[in-house]
Amino acid sequence: MQKKKKRNKAMALSWVLMILLILSGCGRGEETSGSTGGVEESGSEINIGIAFDSFIIERWERDRDIFVSRAKDLGASVNVQNANGDVQRQKDQIRYLIDKKMDVIVIIAVDSSALSQEVEEAKDAGIRIVAYDRLVTNADLDLYISFDNRMVGKYMADAIIAGLPDGGRIMKINGPSKDNNVALVNQGFDEEIKGHQIQVFDTYYATEWKGEEAFNYLSDNPDKADSADAVMCGNDSLAGQAVRYYSEKRMAGRIPIVGQDADLDACQRIVEGTQAMTVYKPIERLAKEAADYAVALAKGHEPAVPDSIENGNKVVPYASIQPVMVTKDNIDSIIIDSGFHLREDVYLKE
Repeated sequence: MQKKKKRNKAMALSWVLMILLILSGCGRGEETSGSTGGVEESGSEINIGIAFDSFIIERWERDRDIFVSRAKDLGASVNVQNANGDVQRQKDQIRYLIDKKMDVIVIIAVDSSALSQEVEEAKDAGIRIVAYDRLVTNADLDLYISFDNRMVGKYMADAIIAGLPDGGRIMKINGPSKDNNVALVNQGFDEEIKGHQIQVFDTYYATEWKGEEAFNYLSDNPDKADSADAVMCGNDSLAGQAVRYYSEKRMAGRIPIVGQDADLDACQRIVEGTQAMTVYKPIERLAKEAADYAVALAKGHEPAVPDSIENGNKVVPYASIQPVMVTKDNIDSIIIDSGFHLREDVYLKE
């Protein structure tokens, strides 16, 4: 009886070992086939660093979440850094990502012209570099992905032209001059207003995209502010504070104020009539495509994009995404139907 029990235990153990061997063989086969679909095999995880300027602007948290989710779906891990608008801190964070041996570093630059040395150090370490939304100038980039910022400026101009058919005097309240996108938006704007009786009589640059700077500037310069026929603002945060200023003067809605980013409060102001327009930029597409390109670069694939841009160092492959002008006439179809914001959030007074 004792020998029979031992034989049964031995047979049971043999069956367990056989099943384990079969299961482990199946697991290896699934892993190999899965790796061809964009998911790396075990032990070869892709590491991506993404260095944000800050999260002051409403949209950046959305960019982060979409990018990280997409990258993880593709088998990559993401190390997120936030410089809080401090260029030296961003430099240190990029060097930290270099030390952590990232395969790719994605940069949302605090200062577009200040990161060439850090990019060079990353490239020397064999790391690929993507400039996200803002071009990094005089640097060896592998890819620049952004919206067409000149078109953003053209849309802003179109809205002001529509609001001032007989022309007028306008103020510009821009974002930081160190942001390359600011220059591109202004180029598009200035090109579009040519031939119209529109005069830019005052220009201001906020230092860190803080909306309060717009309110403070207008409050400190009431002679200029109260004589303006329209205000072009670099984004919706600045536009919101411009609307605040004119609301306190009981002038809100009487002059066109424009911005960009389609922030929720900007969309609310548009339906209320205190902001003339914003520019919707499909962030989900931008962030997903950036993650796709970053993973492809990590795997050694060169980006196949139709456009390019000169950044002072080289001609950089440029993935350009078209923005959309949003006014009271099309806000439902562009913003609500796309799911970017909910109807009940935009139309608070209904």
